[in-house]
Amino acid sequence: MSIGEERLQRRMARGAAFLGSEVAVLCGAMSWVSERNLVAAMSNAGGFGLIACGAMTPDLLDAEIAGTTALTDRPFGVNLITMHPQLTDLIEVCGRHGVGHVVLAGGLPPKGALEAIKATGAKVICFAPALSLAKKLIRSGVDALVIEGMEAGGHIGPVSTSVLAQEMLPEIAETLPVFVAGGIGRGEAIAGYLDMGAAGVQLGTRFVCATESIAHPNFKRAFIRASARDAVASVQVDPRLPVIPVRALKNAGTELFTAKQREVAGSIDSGSLAMAEAQLQIEHYWAGALRRAVVDGDVEHGSLMAGQSVGMVTREEPLADILRTLLAEAASALEARAA
Repeated sequence: MSIGEERLQRRMARGAAFLGSEVAVLCGAMSWVSERNLVAAMSNAGGFGLIACGAMTPDLLDAEIAGTTALTDRPFGVNLITMHPQLTDLIEVCGRHGVGHVVLAGGLPPKGALEAIKATGAKVICFAPALSLAKKLIRSGVDALVIEGMEAGGHIGPVSTSVLAQEMLPEIAETLPVFVAGGIGRGEAIAGYLDMGAAGVQLGTRFVCATESIAHPNFKRAFIRASARDAVASVQVDPRLPVIPVRALKNAGTELFTAKQREVAGSIDSGSLAMAEAQLQIEHYWAGALRRAVVDGDVEHGSLMAGQSVGMVTREEPLADILRTLLAEAASALEARAA
């Protein structure tokens, strides 16, 4: 083992032990993309796969977990959206399957959710887009945090990954495992965040074009052609609408979302739609638009959610090769720093 590999293993030891994986690299949960094939491939390669539950019903999640278990005997987790109307039932499904790690995404966990997950014996991972929120989540008993910057694909916050890491890692990294996400496309960046105190990292965009990914060939081609500046954040039309910005590749679907927001805002004005239902409609829109692109291959009108690291996705290749390259780059960077 080289000096760089030894340093990388040492820096990832805490995160890997927490996840039960060989390396502390999570494959971010991407709706319609992070299903059994990609999740199993990630875990089999030594990383940690996450099923993206998204808008799945409990029955669908039950089948997806069972399907993943049939493809890997390594640990994997499930990502649940906090605003899902059947969150309690989804937690119960995870518990029945003995899922060891549950990620809660999309806002503060509702009352009782953390306790329900912990009662199954699983560890809870939450997203913290600000230091104050991270401290609140730590007090509430989460087991690990993901700090994700605005460079990420899908739903994003307003602050960049590098700023969040500088602000938050010195404050909380010793308290519990913290995984850094958003805009990571090469191993040198992984090494940098590990040196800053991160227990590991999470990448999504970088794995979309893995051979094992079921994403439509059109979807993968769009990623391979795109540059960082093509991945843009959605615009909020009405300040009353609780719309979390979404980063995706520019296409006609971007304009369709603007029209959808106007339609929903009109329904609120007329009194035919409550605010909570409005937010749910927006989420359902994204789920449908993403499915059109990922599954059906409609890259013009569907949603091409992608992080700014998309410019570093240059070809389709086996997931194990992508992970191996990232780890080699990280080890090389750490070795150079040791010189």
